[in-house]
Order: sequence, then C-alpha cells, then structure tokens
Amino acid sequence: MESQDIRLQSTVTTEDIQRAHDRLRVRRLRAGGGAGRWLLLLFVLVGPGILVMLGENDGPSMLSYAATGAAYGIGFFLPFIFLTFAMAFVVQEMTVRLGAVTHHGHAELIFLRFGKFWGRFAMADLAIGNYLTVITEFIAIRAGLSFFGISAPVAVAAAFLVATGVLLSRSYWTWERVTLALAVFNFLFVPVALLAHPDWGAIGRSLVTWGPLPGGFNQQFMLLIMADIGATVTPWMLFFQQSAVMDKGLTPKDIKHGQLDTALGAVMAAVIAGATLIGTAPLFAHHIDASSFQAAEFAQALQPYIGRLGATLFALGIIEAGLVAIITISSSSAYAFGEVTRAPHSLNRPITEAKGFYAVAIGGAALAALLVLIPGAPLVLIVLVVNVIATLAMPPALVFLMLLVNDRDIMGEHASGRVANVLGLAVLVFLCGAGLVWAVMTVASGFFPSQAASLVMGWL
Repeated sequence: MESQDIRLQSTVTTEDIQRAHDRLRVRRLRAGGGAGRWLLLLFVLVGPGILVMLGENDGPSMLSYAATGAAYGIGFFLPFIFLTFAMAFVVQEMTVRLGAVTHHGHAELIFLRFGKFWGRFAMADLAIGNYLTVITEFIAIRAGLSFFGISAPVAVAAAFLVATGVLLSRSYWTWERVTLALAVFNFLFVPVALLAHPDWGAIGRSLVTWGPLPGGFNQQFMLLIMADIGATVTPWMLFFQQSAVMDKGLTPKDIKHGQLDTALGAVMAAVIAGATLIGTAPLFAHHIDASSFQAAEFAQALQPYIGRLGATLFALGIIEAGLVAIITISSSSAYAFGEVTRAPHSLNRPITEAKGFYAVAIGGAALAALLVLIPGAPLVLIVLVVNVIATLAMPPALVFLMLLVNDRDIMGEHASGRVANVLGLAVLVFLCGAGLVWAVMTVASGFFPSQAASLVMGWL
C-alpha cells in the first residue's frame, strides 16, 4: 500500500507540467533585471482579478445599468455604482490571499474547515445560482444579436460554441488570455457614453453631491439598488477568483500583484458600468419610458441620440458581456464541483484527465442554452429569481469568507488585519441592511414578484 501511495504521489500530470511552465516564467522574470521587469511580471500575474470583475459586468448587469440610466440619469447612481465596485474589491481581495496562501479553492476550504454539510450547502447554493445566471447570459446574447436580425437558435448556438471552444483550450494560461481578449470588448460601452455627449460638469457634481433623486425613495428605486448591488458583489465571484488564483499557481509572494490585479479589474469594471449609465442617460433626459424595453430596443431607442454606430456598439457590448460571463461562471461551477468531490479540477488538464470538470462546465452551459430556446419558458421570472438569489446569498457567503481569511491556522501572517476586517464588516452590514429595507418595502407596499417582473422585463 505504501509503495502504491509513493507511485501515485510521484505521478506527474499535465496539470503539474502546465503549472510548472507558468511558475518558471514568473521565476525568470523575478530573477531578471531591467526597468520593465516589474511590468512584465505584472502582465504575467494579472488575470483572475480583471476577469472576475469584467465577468461580473455580464449581460443582465449591463442591462441593469442601462435601465438605471434611463430611469434616473447620472445623479445618484453614478457614485453609487462606483461604491459597489469598491465593495467588490474589499471582498475579492480576501480571495486572493486565501487562494495564494492555501492553494485550495473556496468550496474545498469550506468543506475542509466547516465540514461536509456546509461544503455541500455552499456547492448546492453556488450551482443553482450559477446555472440560473448562465441562463440570463444566453438571454442577453440572444437579445443583443436580435438587433442585427439574428434568430434566437443561431444566436444561442453560436454563443455556446464559442464558450465551449475557450473552455477546451487545455491550458489555464491560454484560457485566461483568450478570455481576457474577449473581455476587452467590455470597453465598447465607453465610446457609447462619449457618443452621448455627456455633460461633464453634471457628472462631476453627481460624484461630489450624489445628485438629485427623481421620483424619491420608492419601490423602483430599491429594485434598482438591489439589482446594481447584485451586479457587482455575488457569490460566484468568490469561488471563481480563489480557484483561478490556485489554478494559476500564485504564491504568497504574488499576493501584492494579485491585489493590484483585482484593483485594476474593479476600476475597469466601474468605469465601464458608469459609461453604460451615462450612455443611456439621454433616454432619461428626453423623458423616454424604457421600463418595457428589451435589449435590442435599448439600442434602437438610443440610436437618435448616439447614432447607428453607438447603437451597434451597445448591442455588441451586451453580447460580449454575456459571452465572457458564460465562460467564467461555468468555470466557477466546474471548479467548485471538482473541489467538493475531490475530482481533478483544472483548466491545465485535458478533458481525458478531468471529465467531470469539463462535463459540469460545458454541460451546464448546454442545459442553460436549451432552456432559453424552450417556447414559453418563464425567462423573466428566472431573471428575477437570479437577482433575488444573488442578493440573499451574498451575506452568508461573505461570513464564510471572513471566517476563513481570519483563521490564522491556515493564513498565518496573511490573515486579515483590523482595517480589512472593518471594511469587510461594513460591506456585510450594508448588504444585510439593503436586503432588509427591500424586504420591508416589498411586504409593506404589496410590491410582489408579478409587479417586479414587469420591471425586469425591460432589462432583457
């Protein structure tokens, strides 16, 4: 038995070889000289943080920002969106440290530190939320491609094939760089904002004063508050980034680069989200009711104010946002499945060595794509449920995260300090408070799912 264990431990897998190549690249850059060495090292080490932030700028999120801009303009919500990405950085920075120090994924750590029950609970919660979210990404892609007259079956099939091709790249490095290249197109929303000819003075005033709030504090305002929070801080991000940090092979020496990677991602995603809100603000300025708009109708309605080019870029941005999210969220589910079941789970392994990992990633995307094409499927209700799940699931997920990152038995000197804990608790209190206010307003006013669904209809 002992000799068998030795043989098993000495087996070198494709995953080991791929990761060794990545680490050798990092080591050579650290040992080298020159002024550009640090920048080259940063280029090699960035990825998980940028991907998790731009991946969360998914199709429904961008449509949520569009609906916000059309309903309220830039006043209150522009600085609020920047605040939510600051919260996202506070949360995701913890996953960088956890992944780099422990070399375990988030689901696996919950399983090891809190037992099988909580590990399986976290896995089930993530799997349901991720599956429903991937459905909404296919809905967004279908809606975006409809602007160009492409039918739903063709749109959904094309998105699935592209996502599958990226997932089967057989190397974490290749997968990451291809996905980053796709994520760059999230910046299409920036020229959309510029084509809207924004009032820069009004933007500056809104950032300082948080601007006026047309319509006051009401149910629609709280619905958009909850949707915009759910567009930046969600459970899948914890699982994805920690697993990606592990799969990339980051070590404690790389933590500062990982933190910078996450900060860059948060800034990029915040700028793009703000640009989406600014780009759709002309609908608010011209008193155009966008509450019943679908994605293609947003682009069409904006065309008189930002031109055909701007409308085309808006539609293409929605398509890109959904596609990158399918790739990253499907990977998140596959990582968590492998961690909990102790099956091989790495993008550095070929499909023959990690059948379960790829089956979860690709199979989940395939089932989501098929559901989107079912005639009469309750797609609007699904979107509503996804938003509710993301908002309600985040506080428990954040509690697990903070307990893990404060566990000095596994984190040692990299455990959270006082500042990190104060910021983490502030995010937790804010999320719980927003959820409580939403729940009280919903019950008190009778603003139940049938009414909320009519508003969500306009986002997709």
